[in-house]
Amino acid sequence: MTGLGEFLRQEREALVGYVRRRIDDAADHEAEDIVQDVVVNLFDRADPSIPIQNLAAYIYRALRNRIVDYFRRRRETLVLSETSLASGQNPAFEIEKEEMLEDVFAAMEELSAEEKAVILATEMEGRTFKELAEEWGIPLGTLLARKSRALEKIRKQLTGQTNKTK
Repeated sequence: MTGLGEFLRQEREALVGYVRRRIDDAADHEAEDIVQDVVVNLFDRADPSIPIQNLAAYIYRALRNRIVDYFRRRRETLVLSETSLASGQNPAFEIEKEEMLEDVFAAMEELSAEEKAVILATEMEGRTFKELAEEWGIPLGTLLARKSRALEKIRKQLTGQTNKTK
């Protein structure tokens, strides 16, 4: 492995330059990372006792393969990003949103039937308090108070607070 160490000391800049020329928009650290990955893989070879006949050719071939992998990963990332952008959604945001909705619906199970009805009607169905007051025959202020209490209970559930005052 002494030959490998000597080769890397002498050729490190050339190897990094090779990667940079093939990945135009790569940051300097990405080229360095690719070279380092190839070197680490050299040390992790299945049988390090078997000498590499042409070390330079072996390393440049490994670099070329790693660059191809880099472009494949990048293309997959771009496809995912383009799909997300086309739909106007961020995948990570969508996952968080789903988890949050599950938590909100679980918290809503703790509400009274009246509180739950007000939340569903106003938030999910988009109905106004005036409509609900007329349809249900309940004063507007009562509906507002129910929703306020319901939202406070949901907030406390989501933040892990317990209702110690009641």
